[in-house]
Amino acid sequence: MRIEAIHATPGYSGFFFDDQRAIKEGARQDGFTYDGDPVTEGFDEIRQAGETLIVDVELEDGSVHRGDCAAVQYSGAGGRDPLFRAEEYAPVVEGPVAEELIGREASDFLANADLLENGEFEGSRLHTAIRYGVSQALLAAAAHDSGTTRTDVLADELGTEPATEPVPVFGQSGDNRYVNTEKMFVKGVPVLPHGLINSVEKIGEDGETLLEYVDWLTRRSQELGPDGYDPRFHIDVYGMIGEVFGASYDRDEVVDYFRALEDAAAPFPIQIEGPMDVGDREAQIEAMVELREGLADAGVGVDVVADEWCNTFEDVRAFVDRGAADVVQIKTPDLGGIHRSGQAVRYCEGTDTRAYLGGTCNETETSARACAHVALATDAAQVLAKPGMGFDEGYMIVENEMRRTVNRRNRDRRRTNTDEVAADD
Repeated sequence: MRIEAIHATPGYSGFFFDDQRAIKEGARQDGFTYDGDPVTEGFDEIRQAGETLIVDVELEDGSVHRGDCAAVQYSGAGGRDPLFRAEEYAPVVEGPVAEELIGREASDFLANADLLENGEFEGSRLHTAIRYGVSQALLAAAAHDSGTTRTDVLADELGTEPATEPVPVFGQSGDNRYVNTEKMFVKGVPVLPHGLINSVEKIGEDGETLLEYVDWLTRRSQELGPDGYDPRFHIDVYGMIGEVFGASYDRDEVVDYFRALEDAAAPFPIQIEGPMDVGDREAQIEAMVELREGLADAGVGVDVVADEWCNTFEDVRAFVDRGAADVVQIKTPDLGGIHRSGQAVRYCEGTDTRAYLGGTCNETETSARACAHVALATDAAQVLAKPGMGFDEGYMIVENEMRRTVNRRNRDRRRTNTDEVAADD
């Protein structure tokens, strides 16, 4: 079945764009916004409304299949593509992108997605958000054409065996790190809470505030969680351990702090995302390797998660090849086409690095559902609850999409087995 038309509609995403550099340089929060001038190119304000470009791919049977272009909250930072403006890019999707795709077979998902991923349009690559959103719509169209799930389309294209149950979901609390985390405990969320530890105030001058929070997590999880609840704690510190303790990261003071985090979390495992941010990819990899080696030598069992400077497929490969992380976040909008996220998860197979299929609070329900299929198709170690910072909505969207898909695939398999038995008779 051929692609007949492609339409683009500007809309809103599930959170906001924030100028990370301005915030790190001391912009003062004023209620929900920030005082001061932005410093990253493209920003009009330090915090401004998130945007999406809704992409509809229309097939010759009249069916319409959606994907949402989205970019991360901290756009333009850490080597990422510039701020995404939906109005600016709508003509690109309805113009040169549509011209390339109209008339192509919807069933050729990987070829269609790679056409956008690798091609140049008006002399440059497409913004990652466009590749991300259009590829979601192409995936949905391919699943419709084949009469199967998006999970199955991806598994066939990537050569994987899909997960047979939902992948563990990682909940993020935002700044409401106590109330939202208690919600997660009640629902038995397997990986949590994110924590948003992005200032010295939140971690403590000597790291003491974070230690108190981890101690609270351990105690409160057993008070509120279901019987037998065995969570994995995952805390994003946005480089603040590096800010508080500084290099070198294998010295006793740093290792002892990680041992204290491990003790506070016991008996539950804990992983720390973005322990430092040293300014570029190579330096970040070296710092992460140094930290991991120091922890291993001391027998400290805290896992380290790569985030800063790990944006593209090439970045993921570099971190994995160097053994710079126990877990690598695959930040879906930053990789471009959604198939690239699946390929990045696969790159972790057979290594000591687990794949966390992440993304951003600044996505939409459409992109979140699409990523749930990537997680199932590749059996990722964990997948982010998104969009938004309220937790409940994102968890519902991602968890329910996986459960529904697993249930459908099980029904399809039972039906196939029944038909085969009847044929044999």
